[in-house]
Amino acid sequence: MPITSATVADVPQLNVLVNSAYRGEESKKGWTTEADLLGGIRIDEETLATYFNKDTIEILKYTDENEQILGSVYLEVKGPKLYLGMFSVSPVLQGKGIGKALLAAAEIQARKLNCHTITMSVIRSRTELIEWYERHGYTFTGEIQPFEGEGVFGDIKQPIEFIVMEKKVIG
Repeated sequence: MPITSATVADVPQLNVLVNSAYRGEESKKGWTTEADLLGGIRIDEETLATYFNKDTIEILKYTDENEQILGSVYLEVKGPKLYLGMFSVSPVLQGKGIGKALLAAAEIQARKLNCHTITMSVIRSRTELIEWYERHGYTFTGEIQPFEGEGVFGDIKQPIEFIVMEKKVIG
């Protein structure tokens, strides 16, 4: 299935996808849920729409033959690095290669943008997710960050901190 750049017209579908991948009962069908850690929504349409006004941000989407968005990833150029976030795959389709394809597409974008490192923040207690990223070449940098998005990215149910992971992108 094709991976292309999302547009502002995709905001409603992206909003449903991201929230279903991270929060609520639907998210529990997949293994990337944050529902036990954070309540509320992960993002709203208004916030998503603002991303399309920034030259440093791109959202890639993975679609099926009916143009339904099955996966997406947020990419932002931050100096010499490309930040990867809001990585979402439909909970009922996780484990079918969509995430792997999106990571590969992010690496292609990093090369196009002359970013030699992709960086991300992962909830420290999400060991299965950290191990998945490690299998795809990402390593823990040693940096730990506090969660500073309460009210913006959801309501904290238990203490949360992030680890920073990176992958060098060659050539």
